[in-house]
Amino acid sequence: MGNAGSFFTSSQDSEAFPIDIGFKFPSALPSWPQGEGFASGILNLGGLEICQVTSFKKIWSTSQEGSNDTDITFFEPSPIPDGFSLLGCFCQSNNTPLFGWILAGKDVSGGTLVNPVDYTLVWSSKDSCYIWLPTPPEGYKSVGYAITTSPEKPFLDKIRCVRTDLTDELETDTLLWSSKDVNVYGIRPKVRGRQAQGVSVGTFIITKDGDDSSLLSLSCLKNNNFEKSTYFLPNLAQIDAIIHEYSPRFYFHPQENYFPASTTWYFTNGAQLYHTGEESNPVAVEPTGSNLPQGGSNDGTYWLDLPVDETEKERVKKGELQTCEAYIHAKPALGATFTDLAIWIFYPYNGPSTAKFGLVDIPLGRIGEHIGDWEHVTLRVSNFDGVLYRVYFAQHSGGTWVDTPLLEFLDSSNGFAAYPSLNGHATYPTAGLVMQGTDVIGIKNDAAKSEKFFDVRDRYVVMAAEYNGDVIELPWVNYNRKWGPKITYEIGTEIERLQNSGTVGSAIGSLVNIIPKEFSSEDGPTGPKMKPDWDGDERRVISFKL
Repeated sequence: MGNAGSFFTSSQDSEAFPIDIGFKFPSALPSWPQGEGFASGILNLGGLEICQVTSFKKIWSTSQEGSNDTDITFFEPSPIPDGFSLLGCFCQSNNTPLFGWILAGKDVSGGTLVNPVDYTLVWSSKDSCYIWLPTPPEGYKSVGYAITTSPEKPFLDKIRCVRTDLTDELETDTLLWSSKDVNVYGIRPKVRGRQAQGVSVGTFIITKDGDDSSLLSLSCLKNNNFEKSTYFLPNLAQIDAIIHEYSPRFYFHPQENYFPASTTWYFTNGAQLYHTGEESNPVAVEPTGSNLPQGGSNDGTYWLDLPVDETEKERVKKGELQTCEAYIHAKPALGATFTDLAIWIFYPYNGPSTAKFGLVDIPLGRIGEHIGDWEHVTLRVSNFDGVLYRVYFAQHSGGTWVDTPLLEFLDSSNGFAAYPSLNGHATYPTAGLVMQGTDVIGIKNDAAKSEKFFDVRDRYVVMAAEYNGDVIELPWVNYNRKWGPKITYEIGTEIERLQNSGTVGSAIGSLVNIIPKEFSSEDGPTGPKMKPDWDGDERRVISFKL
């Protein structure tokens, strides 16, 4: 199971790329614990069975155009299992080992799949690659392209179109390749999240600059069997096996002083619950959070804070790395064809920020400090075979999806490294400096490896899995109010104070315009269940500079 796929090389190839070697996990994947339909290889969308094909035949590479852009290679899934039909083709950047999947379909109820009635040429290159859009009959839609190496149209039974009620709207994902007026994007369902029915086929779309009409030419699939798809999601034993197989190890910066803690440790070490109008009489929190307000909305009338005693407050700020826990939220993704395992970590305190102005580091005083900090990393695992395909690293108000071959694997295992930034705890896939702002001036997100780390497989709790009735949510999971008090920083005042200190010079005034609003105040961060990521898909951000 460690092999991600294979393909037949072409005699036309003149240059080797990383994609010419299929990705393999450092260790062979295990046989997953027994369950119902998880990792069984086939899912039913409601009269349409689908399987995930991970082996490919190479068709053509854009490197043959002599382009200086990042090149891609087009593939056709091969072999397709007996009884299943081609729904689309696959492409990937040449800069990473081949690792991907494409769905194939099987009509098990009659009328869910049909041949196209014709083809339209979408794009061709140098008389050696032709990409064709199937023309569906009325009541059907195309979900992928057919590709040939000659100008003759493919046979009509080459690919299948899908009945409209089993399709959904899509949108572009990552830009894979751009040349002249043509762009090649990955695609995904437009509506995504824990309860969304859209299913990604694993294919791509070709668009032309300034023309979005091509987005209407293809669709993704739709899981009409969604309510019964809990059958294909991992049970608790399988979740445990997945976490032990792929769990991240969080490496903290050598200068980090504010570490994670378990919620039990935080509550039993003096965390206080405050209520509007009773600020002088805070209440100690029970170990499981049983006396926290349950449900409702965050109306700003309740919040948590550190212990009142100053000595204890400073101690609790630093967390307790030796006993900290990770908290797992398991949820369906991409129409229940995948499971997202969101791994949440709690920090009692978020430390102050540091800016960079050219070659000069500028401490920002209290700017960036706040009490109660929830961060997470999400594993996206295929329900067809239990393979980890992507990992999401949350970073402030967004984050980054990273494909599995680009992870930093650990010690010949399938676990990987994650790097929380100094003080701010945004999590990155590699060590180094990431700038929030511009290359010249911005907020530093500094990540580095040290001997201080937390391996998730050592201590974790499955805190929620709405599809699984065996998971009992602890009371604090349903505390929908604030995990810290509102703290407002007058950025101008803080900057002026730093200028007057004589430590940074007049150039620091330029920071006022580039410090994000999220650093100017903190209205008490909420817990995981109140985050958009809980029910929705992860949010991508691309504003950080390496």
